[in-house]
Amino acid sequence: MRTDTIETFLAQLAARVPAPGGGATAALHAAQAAALVAMVARYSDSAKYAEHAEEIATITATADRLRQNAVGLAEEDAAAFTAVTEAYGLPKGTSDEAPARSEAIARALVAAAHVPAIVISVADQVLGLAEQLLPVGNRNVISDVAAAAEAARAAATTARVNVEINLGGIKDPATWGELTAVVDTVDDLVLRAEKVTAAVRDGLVR
Repeated sequence: MRTDTIETFLAQLAARVPAPGGGATAALHAAQAAALVAMVARYSDSAKYAEHAEEIATITATADRLRQNAVGLAEEDAAAFTAVTEAYGLPKGTSDEAPARSEAIARALVAAAHVPAIVISVADQVLGLAEQLLPVGNRNVISDVAAAAEAARAAATTARVNVEINLGGIKDPATWGELTAVVDTVDDLVLRAEKVTAAVRDGLVR
């Protein structure tokens, strides 16, 4: 996926195939958010911002790492969802096949839910970088901090529904509780993203 053109990816997304789908787009939202943070940080790497040079360098490196992580998660999500569809396609006609199929589905659903749960965590980290960069970044590109916050929000809210759609098939209470706890963090993330965007907009000349 990382070597696809945008047009190729969108054609695959639009096609009647199991993956890529919403989970992959959630991860790519997170990747775009991280890229935007890194771009603003690089525009803030000059003598004018020397007071914050160490902080900005850390933000840049972290954002670059999270971008790569997010792209990898997009690929993992596509593979995980494909595994779900394959599990549902297993035979179930005999007394041996039916439980084996059920077990395969359960395993696949857990994997399919875990990937977007990690995307939520990545989005949270990227939003934290945007919050950190907001007061110290280059004001000429500060609107891109808001763009990063909005992309992180889209990543988290999109990933949330991709966790939730798999929860119904997850029977293990510990796994279910772990995933639900991640889902429950998203509302706070949304509020934080809104605050970043509001702060940027308040500082713009109208």
